[in-house]
Amino acid sequence: MPTIYLDACCLNRPFDDQSQPRVHLEAEAVLIILARLKTREWEWLGSTVLALEINQITEPARKARIQLLMTAIQRSVFVQTAEHNRGKELSALGLPAVDALHLACAESGGADVFLTTDDRLLRQAKRMATQLRVRVENPLTWIKEQD
Repeated sequence: MPTIYLDACCLNRPFDDQSQPRVHLEAEAVLIILARLKTREWEWLGSTVLALEINQITEPARKARIQLLMTAIQRSVFVQTAEHNRGKELSALGLPAVDALHLACAESGGADVFLTTDDRLLRQAKRMATQLRVRVENPLTWIKEQD
């Protein structure tokens, strides 16, 4: 059973403007993943940094919908010394601090895959793949491999 960490971009994707084909397809992939997480076919790993980021969403309806989705998270990593230190290491390699903390939490929690729709993060993660302890992938790319 794969353990999956969805970043805030993924959780927001189903609520983004669906008029662009890429956004629509990524949203569908995220919804498929969420459905399989809800049935506990896969394990959903979250973190306190993810909860904090979602809590900063200013649009009340979107925020409420995403928080409702997050009630299905099965395990959550709390940012402690190890995650903070690993986040600093990743940040020193060029990742923005929040992304570095997300990845540190995914690694700490033993995630098999960290899913994001953030192109910049995907490019950075590919460049530094040998230094990461978790695979970073786009949800559409990853879901195609699963069946």
